[in-house]
Amino acid sequence: MKRTATALSATALLLPLTACGGSAEAGSDATVTVTVGYQSKTINTVTAGTLLRSLGYFEKQLNSLHDGHTYKVDWQDYATGAPITAQMTAGKIDIGSMGDFPLLLNAARGRQLGHPTHLVSVTGYNLRGGLNTVVTAPDSELTSLKDLKGKKVSTSIGSAADGTLVRALQRAGIDPDKGISKLNQQPAVGASALSSGGVDALSQFVAWPGLLAYQGKAKALYDGAQLNLPTFHGVTAGESFAKQHPTVLEAFLKAQAEATDYLDAHPVSAAQKVADATGLPAEVVYLYNGAHGIATFDPAVKPQLVAALKQDVSVLKAAKLTGDIDVDGFVDDQYLKKALGASYAERLAAAPAPAASEVWPKGSERTVSFKSADELLAYVAGHQDGIRAAYVPDAATGTLWFADKAVWVADGDRLLPFVAPATAQAYIAAHSGARTVTYRDALERAS
Repeated sequence: MKRTATALSATALLLPLTACGGSAEAGSDATVTVTVGYQSKTINTVTAGTLLRSLGYFEKQLNSLHDGHTYKVDWQDYATGAPITAQMTAGKIDIGSMGDFPLLLNAARGRQLGHPTHLVSVTGYNLRGGLNTVVTAPDSELTSLKDLKGKKVSTSIGSAADGTLVRALQRAGIDPDKGISKLNQQPAVGASALSSGGVDALSQFVAWPGLLAYQGKAKALYDGAQLNLPTFHGVTAGESFAKQHPTVLEAFLKAQAEATDYLDAHPVSAAQKVADATGLPAEVVYLYNGAHGIATFDPAVKPQLVAALKQDVSVLKAAKLTGDIDVDGFVDDQYLKKALGASYAERLAAAPAPAASEVWPKGSERTVSFKSADELLAYVAGHQDGIRAAYVPDAATGTLWFADKAVWVADGDRLLPFVAPATAQAYIAAHSGARTVTYRDALERAS
């Protein structure tokens, strides 16, 4: 573990040997179709979605059951978690992956509609909240969250990114309901609105902020890690499915763990596989999923994440999206414990690896890590034509960001990177003589 210091339809109920969900193969009594809903471009779910699918580990696990059934996996790709929940509560999806706020809505809708679901594992997480970011246009004059008062902000209501926006605005003394004009938009629509000037800012989840920054279409305004509240993505399964087909669910979770280990051992290759499947730049995938990326991947359901999930309920209640939710009743890691055996306790106790600066040289299948941002800058300065991507952790939050998109501060001989202007200014205010410098200046100083 290199990166860590390591609902069913009536027909399905009547034909449990034909399909797990509502997608039975006609005329094949021994065929079991397992329907998996995933979000290919929400790349912190890749170990239960995009990467897992490309590696074929789930199919291999199912084929090893030797229980007299032939298994088929129906992978269904969605842009967000909401349609996955809709399909699960209609008995058409057995296993789904989504972010923490959508997971709570999944729990609420499942109970409400009589098709309860459970959180069975975690995919990618960040203990400080760095997976969500508020960005503005590259030429925007907005420099802090307080500047958003009276402005138009795009987000996806009910998503983890919306939760980050609400909490961040409250801390900045802005009423999230009355202080801004909030537009409820799908990520791609919001990104287009930002580019066209239709909105002043965009609050979104991985991988949109990093993608827009990489493309030169946005710059960071607020690093979600400033909240210092965990955010994560996880796997949810229908209760009926889990009870009727426990070995199938366990096979999925074993495969997820294998995909996690593959990502940890081969982070560059994993990023390239996800890039090939999604069309996202590999450099952006690596920002989040790399060896020192913003996300840590681990299927264990850590207590910190469950505690954060309980805190998230109040945000959804305030937005009138749900009522009370029994989080403890929703969380069920018994299948994961059985699937992983003794290794589960090890994963549960593992902590994220320390943040580090990292360069991805052109033409290389390996990256180079550095102990400090200064060392990385010196390397980049001497190899400017041979750099595919350079990443640095925010000096305050640890959130990884592209070196050429970071806000750089010179403090004596030290060069410090920050994701957002406000965190850089906070550092400058506390350190006499410190000042912002351009990326080019930082490179010249380092060389």
